[in-house]
Amino acid sequence: MKKAKIDNSSSKVVKAVGIGAGLAALAAAYFFLGPKGKKHQHDAKSWASKMKKDVIAKLRQARDVTEPAYNEIVDTVAKKYEKGKKAGKDEVRLLAQDLKKHWKIISKAV
Repeated sequence: MKKAKIDNSSSKVVKAVGIGAGLAALAAAYFFLGPKGKKHQHDAKSWASKMKKDVIAKLRQARDVTEPAYNEIVDTVAKKYEKGKKAGKDEVRLLAQDLKKHWKIISKAV
């Protein structure tokens, strides 16, 4: 009888992805909790707060605030912050996605 050959390549990929995710989490924890963690936390809060304020300022300037217009404003402001040196592209994109999720709350205020 011939034994079936087991393909371990997918399990190797899963292990590699798991290890990569673990290392990324460790790096993030060191970044925010390490020796300069307080400064990094302060910087992250600072640019995130400024980005939210910029979105609000653009909303006030807009004549017609619809969901597509709001999403476009958030994307425009996010692109500006992606080019900055204090915030990483991934963090800016995550904040932009979070702001877009709050459209229902914002639409009630508008």
